[in-house]
Amino acid sequence: METIAVTGGASGLGAAVVRAVRKAGGRAAVLDMAEPAECDDFVAVDLSDTRAAERAVREIAGRSGGLSGVVTAAGTDRCGTLSDVDGAEWDRVVTVNLLGTAAVVRAALPYLLESRGRIVTVASTLGFSAVSDATAYCASKFGVVGFTRALTAELTGRVGVTLLVPGGMRTKFFDDREDRYKPPSDARLNDPDDVAAAVVFALSQPGNCELRELVVTHAEEGSWPP
Repeated sequence: METIAVTGGASGLGAAVVRAVRKAGGRAAVLDMAEPAECDDFVAVDLSDTRAAERAVREIAGRSGGLSGVVTAAGTDRCGTLSDVDGAEWDRVVTVNLLGTAAVVRAALPYLLESRGRIVTVASTLGFSAVSDATAYCASKFGVVGFTRALTAELTGRVGVTLLVPGGMRTKFFDDREDRYKPPSDARLNDPDDVAAAVVFALSQPGNCELRELVVTHAEEGSWPP
């Protein structure tokens, strides 16, 4: 494992992936708006600016001499009914979660084709099941599922592609929500480090072995199966 580009690597699952990649002997290059506490390279970028996201990937790859993997862990949300969520905020969720993912993968492809590297996209259990007051998040994560499955067909035999489907995790992702949109105090949530270990497992597979879709949830996850 050489250089892995990780979006959202300053917090949550992304930060856990950075730690896991470095522990496994790889280099972790982070694309995020905030500077991470731990990494080997960093470019500050807002993934809602998809052209800037592409430039950031090329910058990291240029400094690293290529890429052996990409993990698109960045994600955002805006809870509320469709009529209550401001249109620009709704659009940003879809842009960061889906279009930002596609932009990063697009820019990384030349390097991954050269290294026969691997892509891990991050969807959600809400990429398969839908709930009220989450139209933007569900739309974006359903989109990541479709994008990744199509990408898998497109890159078969050339670049490894894994769709990661995590359930809820104990991160700060829920901190700025209204109480009604936060997990209850007794919610069964995974440690992001455990999910990150699964990401590194996917990145570490030999070239002839593919983990196409990987669902990682708490043993008592309430949103799976859909």
